[in-house]
Amino acid sequence: HRIPICILAGVAFVIASYMALYQWRLISDVWDPVFGEQTRQVLDSGVSESMRRWFRIPDSALGAIAYLGDLVFGLAGSTRRWQYRPWMVLLFGFDVIPLGIVSVVLVVMQGAVVGAWCFLCLVTAVISLILVLLAYDEVWSSMLYLKRVWRETRKPKVVWNVFWGRASTEADAVACIA
Repeated sequence: HRIPICILAGVAFVIASYMALYQWRLISDVWDPVFGEQTRQVLDSGVSESMRRWFRIPDSALGAIAYLGDLVFGLAGSTRRWQYRPWMVLLFGFDVIPLGIVSVVLVVMQGAVVGAWCFLCLVTAVISLILVLLAYDEVWSSMLYLKRVWRETRKPKVVWNVFWGRASTEADAVACIA
């Protein structure tokens, strides 16, 4: 289930890194088979420059870092990590879900504020939304499991230990129900 997430995150990482190379002026041009020159307008826009001033690196480099995080978190852990390492799943969700929201906002800003479109930006935004859809069920399962542990035990220490993946006889009893 997480293999498609890792593949898509890897593709988005490569694309975002390519755009970051342009924004850092390490390459002189950026390829766009659909919108041509508009891609440079988006990548060199006032919106992009404002984000660069705030974060000190280009917005596409931030995207590349986030996609790399998606890839790493997607590879980490077993198929039951939602139960055995909830912290990892929630960290994964914290990386994937906001990235999807930011991607949608940036796409809207391309058309509404910049008045130009970037094909590679749109591709990474679509990938971000697909990643959210693919990751959502595992994050939700982990949250439901933590809720079930709380409901069954009513002990914050047990929930805390389960969150960090520490063994607990009380949590094991809940796990048998899951």
